[in-house]
Amino acid sequence: MQIIDFSRSFLLFRIDTIKKPPKTVTHPPPLTVNNARVALECLCRILDRQSRNTYRFVLGASCKTERVNVPGGIWTEPNADFMPVAGDTQFMTVKTFDHAGRRVLLHPPELGEQPHRQIVTIADAFDDLRITLSHSNGKLLETSHQIIQATLANRPLVAITELTSERYEAHLEYPVKTMNAGEREHFYQTDTGPVLVPDLTAAPDQLMSSMDLAFAAFNSLDWIEFLVRDLSPIGEGVSVNHYCRPVRMDAVNRLWTPEGQ
Repeated sequence: MQIIDFSRSFLLFRIDTIKKPPKTVTHPPPLTVNNARVALECLCRILDRQSRNTYRFVLGASCKTERVNVPGGIWTEPNADFMPVAGDTQFMTVKTFDHAGRRVLLHPPELGEQPHRQIVTIADAFDDLRITLSHSNGKLLETSHQIIQATLANRPLVAITELTSERYEAHLEYPVKTMNAGEREHFYQTDTGPVLVPDLTAAPDQLMSSMDLAFAAFNSLDWIEFLVRDLSPIGEGVSVNHYCRPVRMDAVNRLWTPEGQ
């Protein structure tokens, strides 16, 4: 089976201000063109059993909000963690500020306030957007012993988690960046993320807007526990976006390693 080589898989979105004004920036771009290449954290494919349509979403790695191609003062104020989510026709920016009440205006200001989760149409916002998924032949780790030995041998690990509902089948594929393993008690447990967690009760046109970010952990083949990003109160009237809400789901989990590595 082919598995994703996440070290060679990227989301690239291209802004060309001469061709079309950008829709997701909060300051005047000091350039006319920028190709932003972002490593991938997760691929989520969802099959709609009713329509037989398949929807694809990728999660890009976290970075910081910045001014590009400037002689100094790179980091925007207020600054935010930024993660992109791209589907086949839509793009979502997910920003995490120092608190959930932080507000910034888009540029130009007449576009209004930027939501912390802003969804735009790819065709309207970008000159180009490409998702590059590189693959390698994968070997399924079929037993706990094989998983533990692959972990101790420092082999790359890729997890595939299947989630189902009455209407949908979702497949999450993501690299396992942190793994626990014990050869004496004979256990393993993933601890990795962030990943995309779909709402499998949502209508097809709401799949992106209802997508959650989470860290994922499992030590069994038939269930997974997510720690979902959600609002967390830290004081009177003040909340932050934080990975804080545990959610356990029935799942089918598999661990793979690239062949020949």
